[in-house]
Amino acid sequence: MKTTKFRLLHLGTPWRNLSYIIIETDEGINGIGEARVLGKTHTVNEFLKDVERHFIGHDPFDIESLYRRFTLLDFGKAGEVVYTGLAMVEMAFWDIIGKFTNQPVYKLLGGKVQERVPAYANGWFTGERTPESFSKAAAQVVEKGYKALKFDPFGNGDLELSRSEFFKSIEIIEAVSDAITDDMQMMIEMHGRFAAHQAVEIAKKIEGLNIGWIEEPVRPSDNPSLKKVRSQTYLPIATGERLYGASEYREIWAEGSVDIIQPDITQCGGIFETKKIASTAEIYSIMVAPHNVGGVVSTLAALHLCFTLRNTKILEHFNDFADTYVKETANFYPEVQGGFFNLPDKPGWGVELNEDFILAHPPEKNEKGLMLDPGLNMFVNAEWAQRGQGGNT
Repeated sequence: MKTTKFRLLHLGTPWRNLSYIIIETDEGINGIGEARVLGKTHTVNEFLKDVERHFIGHDPFDIESLYRRFTLLDFGKAGEVVYTGLAMVEMAFWDIIGKFTNQPVYKLLGGKVQERVPAYANGWFTGERTPESFSKAAAQVVEKGYKALKFDPFGNGDLELSRSEFFKSIEIIEAVSDAITDDMQMMIEMHGRFAAHQAVEIAKKIEGLNIGWIEEPVRPSDNPSLKKVRSQTYLPIATGERLYGASEYREIWAEGSVDIIQPDITQCGGIFETKKIASTAEIYSIMVAPHNVGGVVSTLAALHLCFTLRNTKILEHFNDFADTYVKETANFYPEVQGGFFNLPDKPGWGVELNEDFILAHPPEKNEKGLMLDPGLNMFVNAEWAQRGQGGNT
């Protein structure tokens, strides 16, 4: 079997674009890949056109060779754009392999380890940044049956909060804690905002609450500061969504400063590379909670991977709250039920895209015809968490 051609589609939302690749083969089987591209939709789109030679005319079963072509044969060091393009193609290849063998992808990755995968809610807060508004929104997460939720209460904080912003942020965390049930955990998203001393001060203030983890407490590449935070709090620390490829996790293994890693399969070179990273994490008793800000395809891909990992902790989920219409991009969506994702059972990803719907919701373009990425501007805009939803909760 050989791949013969590909097409690209793009869905726009107020704060993120979802990019799709459809790869065709000479066996009449198509595969679908998807990524939420961070601020570079146009760039990744054109990159995939540039490197067509790496994936068209090849056997989609040769996943290892695909990785080598993208990351080595062009000689330059692969970064976010390369790994995202690679992930989209690799995702489509797994879909093709699953359809060709009539198997769900998780069975091709070693089979399932568990019957259900826990989910945590994100994107649930889109209102005014007050403790009352956060509390009201958190109650809606409880009603949906989730047992964990994540949020960033820190406005546009950068390195250090003012005293008023510090205490406001703590009040928001406490308000959410009061609104959720005793069996729920809060994941506190820090988005790599803080200097080590500020992250430590926040951690010490919330240590008595039911915290699942603090996430990216310092800049994602600042491992010395991460080590400082680790030495001064017993709260679990999570990081990894902005690390691209296995080599960028090397310092994490060496330092022992992280309890949970969060590779994003759409920006980390795909499913196979992420599975290797997760297997290495298991050696150090580190759990895995993949970063997942995608739509139906990348959520399914992350879910298939999670079922095969012995050290899966939980999977992130956005689409019950912000931009719920992204569920309409395909003929099936893996809904969260009672706080869990259930095991998919269809070949490949088990979905077909609703291309007419995607085409009817394109990203915005500028006067040059380039696709714009709305983004969040979270280090400037204190109300970024509204995610273009109009301030509703």
